[in-house]
Amino acid sequence: MSREPVVLVGVDGSTASLMALDWAVAEAKQLGWRVHVVCIYSLPTFSGATLDGGYLALDDSQIKAGAQRVVDEALARVADRVPATGAVETGDSTGILIELSKQAGLVAIGKEGGTGLADRILGAVSTSLAPHAHCPVVMIPVRHGETKPLRVPVRRIVVGVDGSASAKVALKRAIQEAEVWNAELTAVAAVPIGQGAGAMAWMPGNIDRDELLADVREGLNVTVDQALGDSTVTVRRHALDGSPAALLTEFSTAVDLLVVGTRGRGGFAGLLLGSTSQTVIAHSDCPVMAVPAKLDDEGEFPTRFPWQQ
Repeated sequence: MSREPVVLVGVDGSTASLMALDWAVAEAKQLGWRVHVVCIYSLPTFSGATLDGGYLALDDSQIKAGAQRVVDEALARVADRVPATGAVETGDSTGILIELSKQAGLVAIGKEGGTGLADRILGAVSTSLAPHAHCPVVMIPVRHGETKPLRVPVRRIVVGVDGSASAKVALKRAIQEAEVWNAELTAVAAVPIGQGAGAMAWMPGNIDRDELLADVREGLNVTVDQALGDSTVTVRRHALDGSPAALLTEFSTAVDLLVVGTRGRGGFAGLLLGSTSQTVIAHSDCPVMAVPAKLDDEGEFPTRFPWQQ
């Protein structure tokens, strides 16, 4: 699959989308890529009947003009910072972003609650896009309109690893992101051994907790060493007892980026990458990069990274 060196950004004029735009600009500058801004609107699904039995013609010119203003304002915001292009698209927001992700190297989108236009793009789309995108998707969280300082430059990254194929793809992408920013990278393997919510009920009661964690740590070390290859990135490794979603969400308060895989396989191998990735996306305090497993088959990046050129 042919990809372009571009960070795709979904915008709608909201605070969250502007935060995503600023993050995308910072990432694009590090990569030497450009930014492509897109505002998506959909037409009402109903039509009104006239008195003579005909139907009202829907004029979408004002809606389209409003979307174009959003794009123009976004482009003005990034002027002279990175090369940027923009477009207005009509249709289903998630479907269009998924289609555009086939050619992009990365997608950035804001994540906030609410209703109306902001929620159409940044609410449901942010969670439904990640599992189906063809490139990594970064979600920038904004809580109830609260504006926090943008977490760039990225200095601390945490990646969740659970032994699945999806986790290995996410780990490789996390290593490359650490190289992009010269950031500290920590790989976390979490297993809910103890009592309480999330604990593995099928596990024997006489299991040796320390022995199990030692086995998990050994597997983590093998996975990380294989993913590193010739990379000189130093990866810290932690095997922890606890809920993967809860631990990663807790880490999100102290790091600049979380990286998770999507499309986990279920069972032990999918402890992290199934519903957990969606939970992390919904509750993380920092940006979350969701990396689809299909990257292994479709090609990870449109160009070599700067340090490889």
